Amino acid sequence: MTKTGNQTKTGKPFSTVSFFNDVNRFFDLAARHTTYSHDLLEMIKDAKSVYRFKFPIRRANGKIESVDAWRVEHSHHMHPTKGGVRYSEMVNEDEVMALAALMTYKNAIVNVPFGGAKGGIRINPWEYDERELEHITRRYTSELIKKNFIGPGIDVPAPDYGSGEREMSWMVDTYQAFYPGDVNSHAAVTGKPLSQHGIAGRREATGRGVYFAARECVDVPEDMKKIKLAPGIEGKRVIVQGMGNVGFNAARFIQQAGGVIVGLCEYEGAIYDKNGLDVNEVFEHRKATGSILNFKKAKNFTRSAEGLEQDCDILIPAALENQITLANAANIKARIIVEGANGPTSPEAEELLIGRGCIVVPDMYANAGGVTVSYFEWLKNLSHVAFGRMHRRYEEQSNQDLASLMEKMTGTQLSKEQRKLLVKGPTELELVVSGLEDTMVTAYHEIRDIKMNKKEIESLRTASYVGAIKKIATSYMNLGIWP
Repeated sequence: MTKTGNQTKTGKPFSTVSFFNDVNRFFDLAARHTTYSHDLLEMIKDAKSVYRFKFPIRRANGKIESVDAWRVEHSHHMHPTKGGVRYSEMVNEDEVMALAALMTYKNAIVNVPFGGAKGGIRINPWEYDERELEHITRRYTSELIKKNFIGPGIDVPAPDYGSGEREMSWMVDTYQAFYPGDVNSHAAVTGKPLSQHGIAGRREATGRGVYFAARECVDVPEDMKKIKLAPGIEGKRVIVQGMGNVGFNAARFIQQAGGVIVGLCEYEGAIYDKNGLDVNEVFEHRKATGSILNFKKAKNFTRSAEGLEQDCDILIPAALENQITLANAANIKARIIVEGANGPTSPEAEELLIGRGCIVVPDMYANAGGVTVSYFEWLKNLSHVAFGRMHRRYEEQSNQDLASLMEKMTGTQLSKEQRKLLVKGPTELELVVSGLEDTMVTAYHEIRDIKMNKKEIESLRTASYVGAIKKIATSYMNLGIWP
């Protein structure tokens, strides 16, 4: 993408636009590389159902408060629709529509058979006690039930910013109270605790997926040569914005793989140390002091945005949208940006970054780990069998027999540790991680192949949209909705 006068290649002027408009601008740019009709493209792009509602709650102090909430189903080309529920005082209809659209394209990119959806409750969850949050969550769920916006084959919520396993357990419990005879009721919500039929590895899935996305990007020698970096994640200097579930786990997995975390950013500020930061130690420091600042010998920045501009190879914005804009894009030194958050880079900022050779690994691929493992959880709930339960012991016994045969044929006795390693069957977590890794690896190279095969496509984001549009259009045509 390049700048032409006061316009981008899409013909849109450089200006402040809504998050949903940003998503649609990226869509329109990609649509130019397809041959589908305008009407079909508009069918794919538009949100299909937008439910906005209010409900009252009584606070602990007796005050009655009105809460705004939304659920948006962006695409019905596949059922159920799928997407998280965000708890934030910044939630608005435009944001929820944008996030629902991203979920549609994200699901298509990683070949997860869901339509896209998203929910939002406009509250600051840290200003409410547990009883109040439970009441808000259960009331929100009951409102979705009234309008048929939740169900195993209808629309399946999950955690998002400000929500987690606890909120999902309240949601599924509320759903079961309304539908006590539904044997598939656990599949109405994902991201649940293991005790309520969740799945191992879901909590860290998005962060792990971001790690896999970064690893695949830097493992392509041809692409690394263009930006003058050696292939491989080992030794890469990385800055991560956000110490929540996504950012912390992405940083942790990158560190375990040999990457060097040189910077961490949070809302209270940022820290930087060219020699590297231990992510777990910073996490414990923040728990003890309430801030990442003043960690050992790290340099402090009172503005989180300053942390994004420090020297590094890879930058991972894993907080909120619109963190990299025209206001700071020229100061970004990273040669690779892996978007852990949804919409952290504005269209104008991406044009500038790509124009100088930066690789941007887009959000709708990079943070797809969460929905991928949610899909595994949904399948587990519908099958009523934990992953590995049916065949783990059989595999272990088969491996035992193979190990014994090897010992007999070679005359070499395996040690206890060697035998244990050889015969071990996969746990649910190992199967989940394997499935997630395969999904992320396959999707990255699908996207990259689209970009490499069409020289006029300049970004991985555009390539991602092109791939998603083709898959969604094919679904509509297979349904007979479109010729």
